[in-house]
Amino acid sequence: MIKAAGVAEVTDADFEAEVIGAELPVLVEFTADWCPPCRQMGPVLSALAAEEEGRLKVVQLDVDTNPTTTNAYKVLSMPTFMVFRGGEPVRAMVGARPKRRLLEELSDVL
Repeated sequence: MIKAAGVAEVTDADFEAEVIGAELPVLVEFTADWCPPCRQMGPVLSALAAEEEGRLKVVQLDVDTNPTTTNAYKVLSMPTFMVFRGGEPVRAMVGARPKRRLLEELSDVL
């Protein structure tokens, strides 16, 4: 998986602890190595993680190596972004987008 700098990778094994049990809202990018738009999102996620540190946790999940979580949330397209707050998914967005638009879409959940 192409990892974004400053963005943690989560797996089926630690999704519960890292995302469901997180104190902060969590933005999860469901991503894959074979997905060009996912690679484009790397710098956007890194910048977002740095800017929103302390307000938002940003993580990536590789769909190919973590089928349990991917299927549990019915993720079919890459990249899919999901925001979890209090252990529940509160927002889902599909497809690459510029940081400004991503921030706008996150504004009501932050």
